[in-house]
Amino acid sequence: MHAIEIAKTYIQAAQNGDQATLAHVISPDVVWHQPGHNQFSGTHRGMAAVGQMLGQMMAVSKGTFAITRADHYMANGDWVAVSIEFAGERDGLTLQQAGVDLLRIADGKIVEVRLFSSDPAQEDAFWGQ
Repeated sequence: MHAIEIAKTYIQAAQNGDQATLAHVISPDVVWHQPGHNQFSGTHRGMAAVGQMLGQMMAVSKGTFAITRADHYMANGDWVAVSIEFAGERDGLTLQQAGVDLLRIADGKIVEVRLFSSDPAQEDAFWGQ
């Protein structure tokens, strides 16, 4: 599967909550760089740690956190950049902004993820410390 196809499969699985497909396309040894200065920020190593973080994000947002749009998939070697929008609601706070997901793909799996937010202050306030 081409890198862009893997990225599209990942985004669609994330949007649909398809855990089986996510487990198939993300390496168990993934290195995930979560942006900002909030309780989820930092580098998370391994799918177990990433899965726990994503589960906590869904719990904090009461299941509302989602990628609401994904387009402009661009590949450069092992890397795929995806232009996205994401959103969520929590305790009267709204998160809605554009971002970029940068995915490094090796041997048919996502091995590294770097996320970029267009409004880091909004995202930090939403997720909290």
